[in-house]
Amino acid sequence: MSHLVYDGALPHHERFDYLPITRRPDHVWPNGARLAVYIGFNLEHFAFGEGMGAGIGPVSPHPDVLNASWREYGNRVGAWRCMALFDQLALPCATLLNTALYDHCPELIAACVARGDELVGHGHTNAERQGTLHEAEERRLLALCRERIERHSGVAPTGWLSPWISESRLTPDLLAETGYRYTLNWCHDDQPVAMRTRGGERLWSVPYPQELNDIPMIVARQMDAKDFAQMVIDNFDEMREQAARQPLVMGLALHPYIVGQPYRLRHLRRALEHLARARDAGDIWFTTPGAICDAAEQQALAAIP
Repeated sequence: MSHLVYDGALPHHERFDYLPITRRPDHVWPNGARLAVYIGFNLEHFAFGEGMGAGIGPVSPHPDVLNASWREYGNRVGAWRCMALFDQLALPCATLLNTALYDHCPELIAACVARGDELVGHGHTNAERQGTLHEAEERRLLALCRERIERHSGVAPTGWLSPWISESRLTPDLLAETGYRYTLNWCHDDQPVAMRTRGGERLWSVPYPQELNDIPMIVARQMDAKDFAQMVIDNFDEMREQAARQPLVMGLALHPYIVGQPYRLRHLRRALEHLARARDAGDIWFTTPGAICDAAEQQALAAIP
């Protein structure tokens, strides 16, 4: 049996070129800070008795009541506790939402809108992957989610996070063509990166964390809540030091069926209070990914003579 042997340049996505962070133009964020911080608050809904979903225990034959009910705790209880904490600390959020929530629990999305949070498209449900769709199906998904958020909540989303970070080879092109300005799918950098699309539109990649994220750390790596909170603090303190050399973005990805559990919320509170103190001291820009995209676009336009 023959095997492919690479002896030259490897296949490449061609969305952006390699440019180390040490060779980029300097700038500051809108309030003069060097570090921009945002929370990505994932609100998700899953089909009962079929489809995909994160698990607290071994996957059982459908209906998988253990894992389905564990995830639903986030919408019924955990999200409300998290939002109360965000309110207490006056923290803005980006709500990454499955549009199936408009059918299941519309008052939860209404509460996010009432807080003034940015709404980010996150598919219709996390029970399915986006990357398996044909081009026409994927275009329809992106358009329908954008239209539904605008119809129900009064604002069209400008950002997107694919369910399970699942992309086809055309996803960036289709995002730009259906009205989105940025994606959170790529975790390759600590600064926004402009991506090429087939139509020539600019699509921004805003950094979204796959390390500073409760699913891979708490569910997959079984990290304790107090260690996850300390990881958030350590990551923030280190990035604040690094930002003295170049402006950076730190995202924190949270899912309420995980961090909304009372004992985890206790530790999350400690971490968010640490970030809020830095915000209050004027050391950081606590914002949303949409605002970061806007700032990146303004910086790019300012650089064009």
